[in-house]
Amino acid sequence: MAGNSFGQLFRITTFGESHGAAIGVVIDGCPPNIEIDQDFIQGELDKRKPGQSRITTQRKESDEFQILSGIFENKTTGTPLAIIIPNSDQRSKDYDHNKDIFRPSHADFTYEAKYGIRDHRGGGRSSARETAARVAAGAIAKLFLQKSGVEIFAHVSGVGIIEAPEPSSADLKQLETIRESNLVRCADENKAAEMVEYIDGIRKAGDTVGGRISCVIKNCPAGLGEPVFDKLHAELGKAMLSINAVHGFEYGSGFKGSEMRGSQHNDIPVATNDPTKMETVTNFSGGVQGGISNGMDITFKVAFKPVATIMHNQPTIDKEGNSAEIKGKGRHDPCVVPRAVAIIEAMAALVIADHLLRNQSVKQNFSV
Repeated sequence: MAGNSFGQLFRITTFGESHGAAIGVVIDGCPPNIEIDQDFIQGELDKRKPGQSRITTQRKESDEFQILSGIFENKTTGTPLAIIIPNSDQRSKDYDHNKDIFRPSHADFTYEAKYGIRDHRGGGRSSARETAARVAAGAIAKLFLQKSGVEIFAHVSGVGIIEAPEPSSADLKQLETIRESNLVRCADENKAAEMVEYIDGIRKAGDTVGGRISCVIKNCPAGLGEPVFDKLHAELGKAMLSINAVHGFEYGSGFKGSEMRGSQHNDIPVATNDPTKMETVTNFSGGVQGGISNGMDITFKVAFKPVATIMHNQPTIDKEGNSAEIKGKGRHDPCVVPRAVAIIEAMAALVIADHLLRNQSVKQNFSV
């Protein structure tokens, strides 16, 4: 099975299944002498873990991790870090009813078609449980990025038809406090309450709903990104679209930019008296021009589809192609976005960490 690794210099490989003994990640290329804050890593995992509120899945996992290698005296050594997160609350019997039938809009049929075998217990490798390993790796990447002053902040900016306004404050600590004070992880308190009520109603009706997460990367240095095929926004897009249930990605002005004229959309530079910095009146470029960061805030938005498992019986087909019916049962999120905030930040951190190392490598080669 290919496709389990991400990144070039800061490279991760995840492993494990939803109902296996554990999931985990190997991080290769992490620089040495990074102080490992295990409480910080656990805090990132806690934002993603299941069972944290009434509007998330009720599967109970502590998501306590163990670092098996790559650290000495609480600092990275530059050798591969291996992290495991045990699974403890599997209910494999909840999936016995769909052993021989395909759930609508899941990866059941496609895995069967590709491999001729599939783990029907929670989707196996296709389960969003795998993303806990990414969050652990992303936390390591964040600790590395702290040395460069890079900050990443994501929040739920939309659920269904409810849209939150852009945060008025630029203080990420203040926004994080607001975000973590509500169940949906929205940086707008009024819209957060509306979203929670809406999701709870969807949950009680046995249905699911999609949503949107906005993310900003601050203090990212200019010059990150590799033309032509490894443009920074392309790398971020791949990272986000690799997350379960993601159906859309846009950066900067996104699709709205296609409605504008060039005279409206161009980001006009202003004098800074510093040749290493770029400041513009607007930021429709989303901090990326020509596939390379320009030093402005990198902004993007990610859209998630509704969770495919609903608590209603639905028509489907079995492995022989015959008509069948799937029963609505199990423990699932009515909306994934509250738990996905940590995943978005983790994947963004992995992309920036990788490209920061790639840029340092380029500069070293030029200086030789």
